[in-house]
Amino acid sequence: MRQVQDRFDGVPARCEPVDRDRYGRVVARCFAGGQDIGRVLVREGLAYAYRKYSMDYDLDEKAALVAERGIHGFALQSPARYRLTRTLGRDAPDPECRIKGNINAQGARIYHMPGQEFYERTGIRPEKGERWFCSEAQARALGWRAARR
Repeated sequence: MRQVQDRFDGVPARCEPVDRDRYGRVVARCFAGGQDIGRVLVREGLAYAYRKYSMDYDLDEKAALVAERGIHGFALQSPARYRLTRTLGRDAPDPECRIKGNINAQGARIYHMPGQEFYERTGIRPEKGERWFCSEAQARALGWRAARR
């Protein structure tokens, strides 16, 4: 981003490790010229607060949203929301048949009802034998078991 380069180019930065992500990469907080770079970017609407690792920038993002600064000045889907919805097979092709028949890594055939814990993030991949059902009775009759949560 040009704004980041303009603000911090040539300013020595130091980073402090905060955590590690699921791939083992270091998650860090970086400072330049006495400023928390992440906070500056979020406050000015140039980045989203990544709440998985810290709530420190939450209010900064909300202030930018209210003021419609940067990325909050127009309609935009957040990266977190995009990742949640990008998997194909999350929306039922037939609104009357919304029960998801999923096959787990062990080969168990499990059906998920709307409202259950993992329903929203479960995608259906017909090429792997997964499918949609119109009723629990249909799913059970075909040998699928109900999700436990």
